[in-house]
This record gives sequence, C-alpha cells and structure tokens, in this order.
Amino acid sequence: MYDLYRKPKGLKDKFVNIGIFVVLCLIWGSSFKLMKTGMEALSPYDVAGLRMISAGLVLLPFTIRAYKAIPNEKLKLVMLSGLLGSFFPAFLFCIAETRIDSSLAGILNALTPLFTIVVGISFFDLKINRQKQIGVLIGFTGLCLLFLAKGNISFSYIGYSLLVLLATILYGINVNIVARHLNTVGSLNIAAVAFTFLVIPSGLALLLSGYQQHEFSNYAVLKSTAAGIVLGVFGTAVASILFYMLVKRAGGLFASMVTYGIPFVAVFWGLLDGEHISALQVLCLGIILVGVYLANKPAKPVKAVVIKL
Repeated sequence: MYDLYRKPKGLKDKFVNIGIFVVLCLIWGSSFKLMKTGMEALSPYDVAGLRMISAGLVLLPFTIRAYKAIPNEKLKLVMLSGLLGSFFPAFLFCIAETRIDSSLAGILNALTPLFTIVVGISFFDLKINRQKQIGVLIGFTGLCLLFLAKGNISFSYIGYSLLVLLATILYGINVNIVARHLNTVGSLNIAAVAFTFLVIPSGLALLLSGYQQHEFSNYAVLKSTAAGIVLGVFGTAVASILFYMLVKRAGGLFASMVTYGIPFVAVFWGLLDGEHISALQVLCLGIILVGVYLANKPAKPVKAVVIKL
C-alpha cells in the first residue's frame, strides 16, 4: 500500500511544490496551442515524432550517466514510463486535434486525476480518504460543466475525444508507476533514459510519415517544425523532469492535479486570440478550483475525545 499524497515538510517545501505546479500548468497548457500550430503545415505524426525526438536529443548528454545511476531492475519500468507517459499520448493528442478543438483536448486532459485514482485503487492498492475522493469528483464535475458550456460539440467529435480519454488513462497508469516503483530514481535520470530510448521509434514514425518530403524552404513548414521542436524541448523534456520531481516531492495525486490548471492556460490563450469566454465558463473554472483545493488539502487528524465519568 502507498499514499499518492505527501505532506510538505515545511513552508519552503510547500512553495517549491506550488512553483513547480504553476510552471507545469503553463508549459502543458500551452502545449495544445503548439500542437495546433505544428499541424498547420505538418501531419499529426510529424508533430508527435518531432516532439519525441527533440526531447530525446536534448537529454542525450545526460543519458550515459543516468543509465548507470538506474538499477537494472528499474530500467524496464523507466522505458515503460516513457511510453505510457509521453510517447503514446503525444500521438493520441495530435491525432485527436485534427478533429477536435485544442481547448477541448486541454479540458479532457484534466480527467487524468480521476484515472490516477481509479487505476491506483484497481491495480496499485491505493488508499485515499473521502475528502480527496470528493475533491476529485467536484473537479471532474466542473470539467464536465465546462465541456457543456463550450457548446457546438457534435457527435463527430466523440471518436477523437476518446483518443484523448485513452491518453489520460495512460497518464494515470504512469503516475502510479512513478509514485510506487520509481520514487528512488532521480527525475533527470528517468527522463534522460526514457526519452533517449524513444528517439528510435519516434524517428521511425517520422520517416514513415513522410516528413522528409516537405519543402523546408516554405515558411509554414519551418514554423510548424519549430513548434514541434519547442513542444519537445519544453512540453516534454523539461516538463517531464519537473513532473517526475513533483511526483516524488508531493505525491502522484498532487502532481496529477496539474491537469486541472491546464484549462486556465487554455482560456488565457483563447483571450489572446480574441475568443469569447462566457460567465458560465468562469463559474465552471471556479468549481474546478474548489475540487483542486479539497483534493490536495491534507486531512486533519481526528482527535480522540475522552469522556470522564
């Protein structure tokens, strides 16, 4: 048995956790816009492949040292973490965004905390208290209402939305793996080995997608390529290191709640693009905040009551 929540050791520790949390929200919240920009001139397979290769190449200088630092019995789990937590979701999200809005993808991505708990309870002997269960459910309710508040969602979106749903399930599995089995492995070591391993299958995917046949003198292709590379360097390499760090510092549940902050960043990008944000959407975001607060607030210990006769 293990606990997906860890109480901060002090005020400084708490602020560091919150700082990492905010940075991750900003990076991953912006990733959906970068994916959309990347697919203006490239295929979803091109963008996902570029993302994974860029992440692997950035971390390549750390790989040899990281490989030596990881126990042999943990190597397979590290590679599995890379596949479940980055590789497959990268392709699933890009394919999904060919038919659904990037903001909708960001909203659906926030299902991760729910699946983190479901997977943890089902397969990892996870035990959480009622307060955190209620918090996650309230947050999920807010997300559902936000989804409905957007309107103009046709049934043709459902199939591609399920791809995002599958990605969130994979995220949930990965969070539990890292929290339970890779807690003693350094964050940089996990990311370096996992993403260097993913360079080969990502390169193969990029080759099969026909990326090399694009006209690279075309500004649109260069812009989309740059978006894919930035997505890999920051949205995958840097963000993954921070995420693994947060899982070990604050627990898997708190780390998975990063996905609740992503819609706020999506709204910010929407405002910059001149999109209309309704009062109902703002209300839904408030409901999500309440869920995040309850799910991450440490439960108060129950005091024993002594009755003197």
